Amino acid sequence: MNDKQGNNKGSGARTNSSRPSSNKPKPAMQKRAQGPKKVKINTKVAEVVTDKVEKKPNQAAKRPKVKDEIRLNKYIANSGACSRRDADIYIQSGTVKVNGIPVTEMGYMVKPGDVVNFDGSTLTPEKKVYILLNKPKNFTTAMDEGQEYRNVLELVRGSTTAKIGAVGRMDKNTTGLLLFTNDTDMIRKFTLPSQKSSKIYQVSLDKNLKFEDLEKINKGLTLDGHRVFVEDVSYIDGEAKSEIGLQLRSANVKVVRSIFEHFSYDVLRIDRVAFAGLTKKNLPRGTWRLLTEQEIINLKNV
Repeated sequence: MNDKQGNNKGSGARTNSSRPSSNKPKPAMQKRAQGPKKVKINTKVAEVVTDKVEKKPNQAAKRPKVKDEIRLNKYIANSGACSRRDADIYIQSGTVKVNGIPVTEMGYMVKPGDVVNFDGSTLTPEKKVYILLNKPKNFTTAMDEGQEYRNVLELVRGSTTAKIGAVGRMDKNTTGLLLFTNDTDMIRKFTLPSQKSSKIYQVSLDKNLKFEDLEKINKGLTLDGHRVFVEDVSYIDGEAKSEIGLQLRSANVKVVRSIFEHFSYDVLRIDRVAFAGLTKKNLPRGTWRLLTEQEIINLKNV
């Protein structure tokens, strides 16, 4: 009996302990089980990374960047041989050699001391320089006006040893901002009729400009069969009505003169006070300065 009672008690104890277990929440084993899954994923990622690392010795090692090295197409463009876009074509055709070896790789970097042969001739590129001059009267950009008027290059002599040229033309009576550079791409850019940079001129007339003529100029006009678009024209505050401010995109100063002569006004003076975002601030008449890096960037992005 004792044995049976003991067995009954034991079985009863087991029965009582099993009932509440069915109502208990499931143990949080699944959360712990998620750990190995993450570890497996990370292991796979690690294996992929390991594979990539193991392949690196079979890949071409990247050459560390050398100071003052530049892209081959820019090197060619800096020499004045052609534009960067055209240089890419020459490179792809295999006519460009570096240290005697043909190079067809786009983006190839030229180091200081490398000898670049372009279409049969050795290039000697110059560093690009950009000089802003506040031009005075009686200096001209032309080379054929005799010795009566001096060339504007005299005013920037000593600024650089590079062979520079003026961006656009100015006659002896026109004053104001004139840009010089050896960057042939930039010279070409600002002399194209399609270029989008604004220039601002202060024009002095022999008589007051009639308001109706000002309105006609503001609407644009046709000169010698070409349509001239004027961005803005206005009287200058605090000045006589013969002092006019004119804003347009053309870099040809002759266009400014022709606009007013078209309405029977004589132009006494033309002063360019702004050129593609550059101004005469802190630049007295007859003096020059080098452009800042930011100004160069701005000009290239115009």
